[in-house]
Amino acid sequence: MNKVFLIGNLTKDPELASTSNGIKFCRFTLAVSRSYSKDGKRETDFLPVVVWRAQADNCARYLKKGSRAAVSGSIQTRSYDSQDGSRRFVTEIAADEVQFLTTKSDEERGDVDFDDLKPIDEDLPF
Repeated sequence: MNKVFLIGNLTKDPELASTSNGIKFCRFTLAVSRSYSKDGKRETDFLPVVVWRAQADNCARYLKKGSRAAVSGSIQTRSYDSQDGSRRFVTEIAADEVQFLTTKSDEERGDVDFDDLKPIDEDLPF
């Protein structure tokens, strides 16, 4: 089984492009903190993600550098020959689903600070 679930922040704005057949795809890098720390510091992995078709349009439209996103998909490896003739290998996350945990508009109006919310009125009937 090849399935991955990630939550992290975009390291730069997503890049929207199309294949020669006109199929849209979007690439971005997700910074994901590891669940353990080394010497009291949490390490971060920077994972390339590719999204296809309509979801690619949505990612390009609503995400930007710093946006928080949840990604589910699979790990894929591909190779190509570079201009200098050497063989290059790429490992990336092929996203099946991207959930926007923050969007451009959320960040423009400012994130909600849950510590500033007032307590619920204790006299409510439910």
